Amino acid sequence: MGKKREIKQVKVGPYFLGNGKVTVQSMLSVPAADVEANVWQAKALEAAGCEILRVAVPDEPALALIPALKSAVRMPLVADIHFDYRLALGAIERGIDKIRINPGNIGSDEKVKRVADACRVARVPIRIGVNGGSLEKHILEKYHSPTPEALAESALYHIRLLEKFDFDEIVVSMKSSNVKTMVEAYRLLAEQCPYPFHIGVTEAGTVRMGMLKNAIGIGSLLLDGIGDTIRVTLTADPVEEVRAGYDILKAAGVRKRGVEIISCPTCGRTQIDLIGLTEKVEQALEGCGKEIRVAVMGCIVNGPGEAREADLGVAGGKGCGVLFRKGEMLRQVPESEILPELLKEIERY
Repeated sequence: MGKKREIKQVKVGPYFLGNGKVTVQSMLSVPAADVEANVWQAKALEAAGCEILRVAVPDEPALALIPALKSAVRMPLVADIHFDYRLALGAIERGIDKIRINPGNIGSDEKVKRVADACRVARVPIRIGVNGGSLEKHILEKYHSPTPEALAESALYHIRLLEKFDFDEIVVSMKSSNVKTMVEAYRLLAEQCPYPFHIGVTEAGTVRMGMLKNAIGIGSLLLDGIGDTIRVTLTADPVEEVRAGYDILKAAGVRKRGVEIISCPTCGRTQIDLIGLTEKVEQALEGCGKEIRVAVMGCIVNGPGEAREADLGVAGGKGCGVLFRKGEMLRQVPESEILPELLKEIERY
């Protein structure tokens, strides 16, 4: 992209999307009728660091979820609405923080206007959710398939529909299971509208491939400076989505959260159980809130120099390890003492 994109800030609960801080969100995955299970899952997601939470509202009884969740967690809630504009109005009445709709599929312009008017009065933003599997007929006829151009044109169509009713508290998402299509669609739309973007690869799959697809898709856009809130869609416990989201933000250098571990892939010079040691270090530091870099390197020859950007680290020797700080050696310890001594240094740091 050329010049930095100017983004309109949109308030969702305590967050301002578009202010430079990328938030992490997820979605409840248990049946809407089971209020107790939804509350339990919401609490688990909040504990994992989820910042914005979406809940499906498939019918009128599901509206009861909103007050139950609002009283159980502090995260702002997004109601996921399809087709029935009355559910959007009901969610707004019950204190929802954001609505996710596809304005073109909830009926006549009058119905869209009623939702836009209600959201304006309640100061509830709307996320336009465009999906490659549900494009408008006229757009599919034009492009023949869900191309990046088709997704961007669909998003603009819905944006103009809301703007027609004097509503501009808008967040935009364009989801595709094709990583390249998703990335190119957002790059196209970034040139054409000022609204914050919710980014992610939809239907990405299980943890292994889903993580890879989202890391490539979300990561590519973040490095372009595109993206204001993310959801890592996985066929897994949604807590995994939250963890993955923070890992992607950390890897892209967008947000720091806890310890970043640097470790080498091992080679013939390695004389300690580096793989086992690195796994133990990662487990021991999982709950550490310090925003520091910790290196676990295989040999004394190259380790301290290659990891000089790390705040603290260890490099392996024959039956021993050398602790170092910013590339400068601190002391040598027996192999059995590497982990406890490294943790002591981290505690002091």
